[in-house]
Amino acid sequence: MADTASTTARGWLALAGAAVALFCTVGFLNAFGVFQEYYSTFLDRSPSDISWIGSLSIFLLYSISPFGGLLVDRVGPTLPLCAGSAGLVLALFMTSLCTQYWQLMLAQSLLLGASASLVFCPPLGVVLRHMPHRRGLAMGLTIGGSSIGGIVWPIMLQRLLNTNVLGFGWTMRAVAFTMMPLLAFACLAVREPPRKPASAPPATSAAVEADDRVPVSDNSDAAEPVPEKEVPSRTAFLKQLTYILLCAGLALAYLGLFTPLFYVSKYAIAQGQSTSTAFYLLSAVNASSFLGRVLPGYIADKFGHYNLLVLSTLLSGVVGFTWTQASSLPGLIVWALAYGFTSGAVMSLQNACASKMAPPQAQGLAVGVLMGVLSISALIGTPISGQILTRSGYVALSAWTGATLVAGGGVIGVARLLKHPKLMTAF
Repeated sequence: MADTASTTARGWLALAGAAVALFCTVGFLNAFGVFQEYYSTFLDRSPSDISWIGSLSIFLLYSISPFGGLLVDRVGPTLPLCAGSAGLVLALFMTSLCTQYWQLMLAQSLLLGASASLVFCPPLGVVLRHMPHRRGLAMGLTIGGSSIGGIVWPIMLQRLLNTNVLGFGWTMRAVAFTMMPLLAFACLAVREPPRKPASAPPATSAAVEADDRVPVSDNSDAAEPVPEKEVPSRTAFLKQLTYILLCAGLALAYLGLFTPLFYVSKYAIAQGQSTSTAFYLLSAVNASSFLGRVLPGYIADKFGHYNLLVLSTLLSGVVGFTWTQASSLPGLIVWALAYGFTSGAVMSLQNACASKMAPPQAQGLAVGVLMGVLSISALIGTPISGQILTRSGYVALSAWTGATLVAGGGVIGVARLLKHPKLMTAF
């Protein structure tokens, strides 16, 4: 079945705009590992306390997504994108003025996270409607924008913050000025596909002849009404066990999924690496995650999105268990690349799997509800990781990361088997 919409310039332009939107939102939030280490130099707070700044912004990014998904299904993507872009730039300027913990919680957590959600969710549903038969590739390329952001932002922040080039205030203003034209492009590029006019199927000659042979009755009561085909509800997918288990499995996985993004640089410094080298590891994770989001997405279009999601989540857990086995610089680089690739696939395939369970007019809502569920895990996952690190060290942190991902992958596997018990079925 050909996907004509995906070949139009409008579809590819929307995908480019969506990738840029995620570059500015998820990509920037993925760089919080730089702030995690930097804030510890002047905030008298524990690693767990500092991680609340990043985890709360990620919580809001996901928790407001159901509203954003419903809004884009009703009024289109332009309004939420413009509102979110304005709020995001304002949040960065306000963060540049912060000197205390509570100020950072208000600006970098609350305002930035809420604004980023309105920029993050709307493009996802639009891209899925442009490319309904290339879900995996479309989501891989779109979310790949966040991976590129996860490469660029940590390097930029590390250079500006830790070499005293501009200082904290002007570093955040430089980020805001950089985002302005990018967000403007996203607002202009992300547009819904043109709606096809409803048209009745042409009558065949045989049907016309048969209609001519039907005697016309003057008694209108004698004509029996033709029953109409029942249209499924827009929210019927919320009752499907497969969708419920998908949300539950990913919620488990997300308890540990972001832990390396917050603590891989801190772990490298603890192993004797320099500060600059440690922050490049965060960029290595995100660089590898770009390939992890694009290649598995392309393969999943042929072999099944759920199949690849289960495999990627389980492999991420296995890599998570081996975290503390890497202590030298080559070992840390290999581990960062491996985790970035496997975890990147999880983040791109989850939206394709969620949208498969909903009709086209409710795909934004399906993705948004999933994000809302994941927001709870995103909120509490990294602070739990910080407590584990403080009390038990990096070995326990590695075990926590691996266990949550493996458990989540197992639940998603059950969801897949309930829908199609045959393992070789592409689903």
